[in-house]
Amino acid sequence: MTPDVPSVLGELAQLLIRSAAPGVPDGERAGALGLSSMLLAMAAEVWDGAAETLVQENRALARLLGGAACEDDLRLSILRTENARLRTLLIAAQIDAETTGDVTRQTAIWTELRVSTERRKLSVSLV
Repeated sequence: MTPDVPSVLGELAQLLIRSAAPGVPDGERAGALGLSSMLLAMAAEVWDGAAETLVQENRALARLLGGAACEDDLRLSILRTENARLRTLLIAAQIDAETTGDVTRQTAIWTELRVSTERRKLSVSLV
């Protein structure tokens, strides 16, 4: 599971408060600040592209399922809820494709899952 931006920011706030306390060893403080900097940069990247990624993914999943994605509201919470709904339907579609031996549909589903993974990669991803 990938933590959402608010959770990361909350953890960073705690880390920064601990690092500001008197008596924190310099090495620990430097490590905490370096980690904080990296996490803030990644959170900014995720946050900046989150709506676009979810809209693209929801559209792709809806096409795969033969329907349309709900895009009446572009708040991240709504887009994530729609994504979860579509992924639940995708699981049922995958089960059906496997049960009926529909290799073409299975291939299409796995292709979209791979594309979805690529879509969510960060600029610092090693693979």
